[in-house]
Amino acid sequence: MSAPKTTGGFANRIKRMTDTNLLMSITIIVFILMYLCAVLFLREGFLKPQTLFNIMNANAALIILSCGMTLVMITGGIDISVGGVTALVSMCCAVYLDYHGGNVVVSMLIALGIGLAFGLVQGFLVAYLEIQPFIVTLAGMFFARGMTTIVNTNPFNVVNQSFVDLKETRITIPFLGSVNKKGVYVNAYIEIGVVVALLVVAVLFFTLKWTKTGRNFYAVGGNRQSALMLGINVKKTVFLSHLICGLLAGVGGFVYFMHVGSGSASHASGAEMNAIASSIIGGTMLTGGVGNIIGTLFGAMSLALIQNIVSSVGLDQAWWTGITIAGMLCLFLVIQSVIIAQRRKTGSKE
Repeated sequence: MSAPKTTGGFANRIKRMTDTNLLMSITIIVFILMYLCAVLFLREGFLKPQTLFNIMNANAALIILSCGMTLVMITGGIDISVGGVTALVSMCCAVYLDYHGGNVVVSMLIALGIGLAFGLVQGFLVAYLEIQPFIVTLAGMFFARGMTTIVNTNPFNVVNQSFVDLKETRITIPFLGSVNKKGVYVNAYIEIGVVVALLVVAVLFFTLKWTKTGRNFYAVGGNRQSALMLGINVKKTVFLSHLICGLLAGVGGFVYFMHVGSGSASHASGAEMNAIASSIIGGTMLTGGVGNIIGTLFGAMSLALIQNIVSSVGLDQAWWTGITIAGMLCLFLVIQSVIIAQRRKTGSKE
């Protein structure tokens, strides 16, 4: 007699979940299942905690860019300039540090300034001049890529000692190390960029869940006309989403720069597409009004995990990774469509 009640209770809990939380939960479950499968079938690498930390180290910048993308997508927009901004930030900071004897603090301010400038201009054009965000940010992407080559055409590694010291800084995680092939115990570690990424996730999660600004983002993305009737300043909200996204592109650009330690016009190629894919996999809907920063975090991690799994099974060719990501993206889009359609159908019956 208890089993039906339990099932009904579980079904009711699923039913009471918001679209945002339901899609986020699916993303987290899929990530855990994928990692468990990797541990079971590819034990040698994935059993070590450092493997997970390495994925985070390599994708800290993507997590930050995806968080900014999620904010814009929640309001019903999009920003495809973040990859170009990341490359521009890396090149400007590299040239400043090596060719002009700069210091790390000022280079951080340069990164934030570049991101803020793109956010201000693009946010104004989208929100107040009502130009399509795709067109505006497409222009921003081309402008950023073009400016990157104007700043410097040749790729080079940064040798500024203060920056190198910062780049090589590691945060040790006790008790999660492993013994290497020489029998030496090696501590697990994460890079500074991972800490920055997790702080960004925490701040945005709090903002979206517990502040009026966060609720405005969802309201504008869900239905702009209804948001206007509720007294929400729609233009200001859209502008703010693009402003924050631009600022986070600057932050993500510097985190990316800290990881690669070089300047190049080809840096962060395709980063905007990966950020969009991470947001969608994380449960953010292209139509707006639905999304969660925690889901985006796991979406970015799922994307990176897929790449690692494909590489680990010996499929090193780039097209295999692309095909796998495309399949995963289509799967999550279908899941989103089916779940939302089913819930709307159930709601209309009631």
